Amino acid sequence: MAQTKKKRQTKHRGNAAGQVEARGRTGRRLEPGERGRDGRLDARARRLQRLDTPPTWRGAINRAGIATLFFFLLLVLFFRDQPFASKVFIALFMLVVYIPMGYYTDLFIYRRRQAKRAGGAKPAKRDAA
Repeated sequence: MAQTKKKRQTKHRGNAAGQVEARGRTGRRLEPGERGRDGRLDARARRLQRLDTPPTWRGAINRAGIATLFFFLLLVLFFRDQPFASKVFIALFMLVVYIPMGYYTDLFIYRRRQAKRAGGAKPAKRDAA
């Protein structure tokens, strides 16, 4: 014979403020090292690690592609009377300009950051007069 009563299901119900509250603990207990501000410290460590990696051409190409796409969309929106081929040519020219400009800007910032970390800025060059 089939079961006639369904088992009662517990649900997460929202309160008046729209917050969904669960009954009791729903996950494992946190270790002492996982509690508190460690999430912020991990994020800070990840950021410092990202800033301490040297720039790559691949990153410069990706950033230049996104900037060129945005620039091309602006050209299409604001210069409706110009032929489409000229917009494509200008966008490709900007891509060729953005790639090395972005890479060498990142390289300059990276080198400056590494010099600062190593114990101060480089001494200023003096004339040999």
